[in-house]
Amino acid sequence: MKDAIKQSTEEVKKKVKSMGPLKIILLLVMVIGTVCSFVLHDYIFPADSVFNRGITQYGFVNGLLALVPKIIQAIRVVTVILVVVTILLAILSRVFRKNQRQITVVRLVNNLIKCITAIVIVISVLAIWGIDTTALITGAGVLTLVVGLGMQSLISDVVAGLFIVFENEFNVGDIVTIDGFRGTVVSIGIRTTKLEALGNIKIVNNSDIRGILNQTVNPSTAKALIDIEYGESLERVEEVIKSKLPEMTIEGVIGDISYDGVATLGASGVTLQFTAKCYEGDIFAVQREMNKRLKVMFDENGVGIPFNQLVVHMEK
Repeated sequence: MKDAIKQSTEEVKKKVKSMGPLKIILLLVMVIGTVCSFVLHDYIFPADSVFNRGITQYGFVNGLLALVPKIIQAIRVVTVILVVVTILLAILSRVFRKNQRQITVVRLVNNLIKCITAIVIVISVLAIWGIDTTALITGAGVLTLVVGLGMQSLISDVVAGLFIVFENEFNVGDIVTIDGFRGTVVSIGIRTTKLEALGNIKIVNNSDIRGILNQTVNPSTAKALIDIEYGESLERVEEVIKSKLPEMTIEGVIGDISYDGVATLGASGVTLQFTAKCYEGDIFAVQREMNKRLKVMFDENGVGIPFNQLVVHMEK
C-alpha cells in the first residue's frame, strides 16, 4: 500500500514537471502583466486615457486601441483565476495524499475544479466584453436541461462515479475484478474507471460497474496443489511436510505456509493442498514460487510426483 501511495505521489510530481518551463514562464508573464495593470490602472482604463481618446485620425486604429483595456482586463481576470486555482490544486495535492482514498478524492475534485474554472473564465471574459451573461446563463440552464434528458447515461456515469469515491468502494491502486477483467485501478474519473493489467487498459463506464470484486481490502490466499503417487505412504509424506515446511520461506508470504490436507483423489495421484496469505499483487509470484519449492522439497525427500496413468484391464 505504501508503495502504491508513493507511486501516486510520484505521478503527481511528474504531472507538475510536465507543465514545462514554457507554461510556467507564460503564467509568470501573465502575473507580472496583471501586477503592472493594477499599478497603471489610472493610465489605462479611464475614459480620457491614451487608448480611449482616439489619438489618430484613423477610426480602425482607434477602435483597436479601445480594445486594449478590455483585453488587459480579461487577461487580468484569467490570470487571477488561474493563480487561485493553481494554488488550490497544489494545496489539495500536497495535503491530501496520506492514503489511496484521499488521492482518489483529490483527483476527482481536481477534475471538477478544472471544469468549473473553464466555465467561470468563459463567463467572466464574456461579461468584460459587454455580453449579457445573465441571458447566457439562463439559456445554458435550459440547454443543460434539454441535453440532460438526452444524456441520461452520462449523468448516470457521473453520479455512479461520485458514489464510488465517497462510499470508498475501491481506490486508485486497488486490484479489482470487473466483468471478468482483473486489473489495477489506475484512475477513477467523473465518467469512467480505468483498469490496467499486463499493459492493457480496460475502460469501464461507472454506471456499468456491477458486482465488483475488490481483492485488496484483505490479504489474499495463494494456493498450490501438488500430486503424490498412490504408492506413496501418506503418513510418511505428511511427516516430511511437518518437518520441512516450517523451514520454507517465500518472499511476499504473510505468516507461514499452511498444509491443508488432501484436496482430491485424482485419476493418477493424491492431490495435497498448500495455502499462504499474501497481498493480491504478489499472489501469482507466490503461487509459482510455492510450486517450485514444494517440488524441490518432495524431490529431496524421495516423494514421487506421478505422471498421468491409464490402467487397462484385459479380458481373459
